[in-house]
Amino acid sequence: MSGETSSPILTVDLAQWHAGGEGAEAVCAAVDESLQKAGFLLVTGHGIDPALPAALRATAREFFAMSPEVKGQYAVGVGGRGWIGPGLEANGYSEGTETPPDLKETYNSGAQTRVGIPEVDDYWFAPDVWPAEAPRLRELFTAWTAACKKLSDDLLALMAASLGLSGSENPFRDLAGSATWTSNINHYPPMTDIGEPEPGQYRIGPHTDFGTVTILDREPGAGGLQVYSEQGGWADAPYDPSALTVNIGDLLEYWSGGRWPAGRHRVLPPQADAPEEDLVSLIFFYELDHDAVVTPLDPPVGKIAGRPPVIGGDFIRERLDAITVG
Repeated sequence: MSGETSSPILTVDLAQWHAGGEGAEAVCAAVDESLQKAGFLLVTGHGIDPALPAALRATAREFFAMSPEVKGQYAVGVGGRGWIGPGLEANGYSEGTETPPDLKETYNSGAQTRVGIPEVDDYWFAPDVWPAEAPRLRELFTAWTAACKKLSDDLLALMAASLGLSGSENPFRDLAGSATWTSNINHYPPMTDIGEPEPGQYRIGPHTDFGTVTILDREPGAGGLQVYSEQGGWADAPYDPSALTVNIGDLLEYWSGGRWPAGRHRVLPPQADAPEEDLVSLIFFYELDHDAVVTPLDPPVGKIAGRPPVIGGDFIRERLDAITVG
């Protein structure tokens, strides 16, 4: 384990946790500390070959470089499967802040574990859409999301262990058999393409994610990721090319009884001193089964007593509706 001296966000090694013993106990302690302070972790020993996200990023760049007419064939709204073009999303709205639209475009895929209930399947398990003009995108994106699904289940087990819950006590063990998830490839175009940002405009406005864990493979930059903590306010997120960035969302904060705040973050707009900076991030948002009943942990583990159980899918859907522009 190590932490950036200027950052409350710690680095943990999953291989050390799997090895057991005192090393695993140290990992759990670091997880609890880092999530209490900022809702974020850096994770090494995750087992995802870095060649996979590198290849996916390169293929996605080829798609994003295509004309609006080509990309428009796969256009969808927020929450859809396909290309979410510029101007459709403003994440700051989830905090009640009216901001200009986020300066990004996205290609999106999602879980395909349909449950046989049409209204559920149509919303949570809508078919993915794959552009014929980028033939490797399906193969690489599917491999990436499969690896992230496996890692997310591992992370939830780690987080349960970090609160003293494991084995039959792990509350997530039976709540993620057909978990809902979405994965975004976010393209943050350069200022030379999109012009100067409006006042209060970001690549992604300040927000927390909505689900359980988010896995991020990112490119660092001047207009990059910032994380909020009570300790330091807004600060650039630490970056380690061998690590994945992990944060927790509102559903996991709720489950922890407020012990772990959802990681509040933003992506800065393109900066005047780096006008050609062009970044691509790979993001996997994990949730639980759409009908999972999440019962918050009471004190002394949780901080807040008496919160009622919630249904995972309803909890997420309310938040998705809030960030759609128009």
